[in-house]
Amino acid sequence: MAEPTPILIENGRLVDPAQGIDQMSRLLLRRGRVEAIDPLDDELPGYFHRIDAQGCIVVPGLVDLGAEFREPGHEEDETIRSGGSAAVAGGYTTVLCLANSDPPIDTPAGVELVRRIAAEAAGPRVRVIACLSEGRRGEQMAELGLLVKAGAVAFSDSPRPTGNSALLKSALDYCRMFDIPIFDRPVDPDLVDRGVMHEGCVSLVLGLSGLPTEAEDLAVARDVRLAEATGGRLHVGPVSTMGSVDLIRRVKLRGIDVTASVCPHNLWHSDASLESFDSR
Repeated sequence: MAEPTPILIENGRLVDPAQGIDQMSRLLLRRGRVEAIDPLDDELPGYFHRIDAQGCIVVPGLVDLGAEFREPGHEEDETIRSGGSAAVAGGYTTVLCLANSDPPIDTPAGVELVRRIAAEAAGPRVRVIACLSEGRRGEQMAELGLLVKAGAVAFSDSPRPTGNSALLKSALDYCRMFDIPIFDRPVDPDLVDRGVMHEGCVSLVLGLSGLPTEAEDLAVARDVRLAEATGGRLHVGPVSTMGSVDLIRRVKLRGIDVTASVCPHNLWHSDASLESFDSR
């Protein structure tokens, strides 16, 4: 079998937070692996494929922490294969698949099915986030131990928030033996109702139902307090309020095992971006 052609990526901004790298560099790849950063000309192979990354950011493979593949149940919308292809095109090499399929992924057979389909699709690495509760109903804890044995890497009922505090506390405590996290969407469902945007002056002027910051802040406060009480691993996201970020920062300084994620649009936009909204 012929050896693949080495690749030289030039003129890109190389960013790797794990190694503290943020600089203009060139990168030599051989056999799918990084061989050298900023190689000298005399260190280059005799023949290679050159990529000009001017204006681009060069990063390690991205990780999607919450892909909503529609398989099984709604393959007419998307399949694991089509979703995986889209992920690879966007630079994602690892995808965590949420459990909100139909039926939900709350059994070992469901976990094994997704893993098998993903392996046959030969796309990105697909890891399964299995249901925290049976049927994602938020009532009875799923068979977490069996799901871990089948290959689940985390548990969540997301995008549905975990409203049952007793269930969340028990799951955080139980999952300590597996050293895997619970993912929760931090929203107090009693406060959001049918809100469609941040509650504030802009929502008032537009006449749109708002989402109060307290709906997220209270949920994050509960979640991190339960993580502290149990010693369990917790991931909350997406977060979008200053209060949430500040609280997460403070509890991490105390050594509580909490991580968080944010949606890209929350980094670039605020409710002020909708001031010119007009649906006519």
